[in-house]
Amino acid sequence: MLKIAVYGKGGIGKSTVTAHLSAAFARLGKKVIQIGCDPKADSTINLLNGETPVPVMNYLREHDRDPEHLEEISRVGFGGVLCIETGGPTPGLGCAGRGIVTTFSLLEDLKLFETRKPDVVLYDVLGDVVCGGFAAPIRENYASQILIVTSGEKMALYAAGNIHSAVKNFADRAYAKVRGIVFNRRNVENEEAKVRSFAESAGLPVIADIPRSNEIIRWEDQGKTVVEGDPDSDISRRFLELARSLLQDSGEEA
Repeated sequence: MLKIAVYGKGGIGKSTVTAHLSAAFARLGKKVIQIGCDPKADSTINLLNGETPVPVMNYLREHDRDPEHLEEISRVGFGGVLCIETGGPTPGLGCAGRGIVTTFSLLEDLKLFETRKPDVVLYDVLGDVVCGGFAAPIRENYASQILIVTSGEKMALYAAGNIHSAVKNFADRAYAKVRGIVFNRRNVENEEAKVRSFAESAGLPVIADIPRSNEIIRWEDQGKTVVEGDPDSDISRRFLELARSLLQDSGEEA
């Protein structure tokens, strides 16, 4: 099983990258689960035609009990991707990171991985920091690989550096490792040079280069990824190449 956590600065395009990657794995015939780890609960919206599953934390508040069946907190999206959203606490109350820990524990109780037997699991993780519950995909062996999404913007690169440093602090514990950088372009000045310089200084490969494209926005307006809407486009090709590379590196058949 290939288990990937996607990190990066808030608003940098993690959910777009994660959903497109899920769709690409599905196009390659893989059984995929995507788990959105963000209170906004919108990670999987473009795999579900603009809709979302009931977030786990919302379900727990509304029903005051754990779900008995996985179907109560999940939906099946494009290509059979199983979509789950952690959600978060009532605004102003509680800790969003705690919602991730609660969700992961619940999914274990429901025997998600044993029953679904996925080929690929992707975690779309909130924000700039790797602490508390947001570090759970790394520390608790839920994920084995990490992708850091960044542009050439100063704060995006700063967040990428923080994330890489945090992961290195776990290096001696056999936790997840950073697989590489996903360069999500914003067309800022000297962007490629800045990202390549950061990657070189961090000792990380740039494993995907995603151009800024109105095509992504056009299909997301329809609640779809480009991989679903136009599988022959350049954007789709790039995500399919990334998916194949990740599978081959992990010893899986692409």
